[in-house]
Amino acid sequence: MKFIYCGDVVARAGREAVLNNLDNLRQTYHPDFIIVNIENAAHGFGVTPGICRDFLDRGVDALTTGNHVWQQRELIPYLNDCKKIVRPLNYPENLPGKGFCELELPNGKKLLIIQLLGRLFMEAVDCPVAAVDKLLKNYALGRNIDAIMVDIHAEATSEKLALGCYLDGRVSAVLGTHTHVPTADAKIWPGGTAYISDVGMCGDYDSVLGFDKQEPMDRLARKYTGGRLVPAKGKGTLFGVLVETDDKTGLAVRIEQIKL
Repeated sequence: MKFIYCGDVVARAGREAVLNNLDNLRQTYHPDFIIVNIENAAHGFGVTPGICRDFLDRGVDALTTGNHVWQQRELIPYLNDCKKIVRPLNYPENLPGKGFCELELPNGKKLLIIQLLGRLFMEAVDCPVAAVDKLLKNYALGRNIDAIMVDIHAEATSEKLALGCYLDGRVSAVLGTHTHVPTADAKIWPGGTAYISDVGMCGDYDSVLGFDKQEPMDRLARKYTGGRLVPAKGKGTLFGVLVETDDKTGLAVRIEQIKL
């Protein structure tokens, strides 16, 4: 199985970078699934149902979110209505939406997508390890699921690395998002789990994390928040990863960084 994961989409530049390159991704890599993180797709903060539909209507197979999932209020009921959007698993269970989803190919092979929220330098949430352990009691690679992708949406690389080590051999891939800066550590752990600390964002890289440079520079200089962050409006770049798994074991045999 081959799947592509595109990192955090930031505003219009990020949306266009992904949507305009979907055919290119399919023709170049021939993935079974394309998954996109749309955490910052609505003017840099959260996402709307309309934007979700734009991606799904163009053939994106599933959407992940992150800590800004509650930012656009109209998304909240949509989380229950749409089965292809995933919010962090380690939010309280009674909140709208689900922290995982299954995608199935015509041949019956299935990919499980899980999203976890980190806790270091982030908001207070439930333990990501306890949450994923509880879910994985129902799944075993090579038996009742063919591949498992885990998004770890977190600030600290140490937390992401520790989770990658913890899940090595139990999932196909642990892929980091949230910090918007692509890292150079794509690899396969000894147990067969593909890993990268951060996939990188899809957006305008002539910016500060996808936002116009002036306000972040002003904040750096004056030491207080006085203005609004505005998305950068230049041409977007798509960053993502391709993961290929073994059909028998579900473990990774390849991880490749993508930049378009």
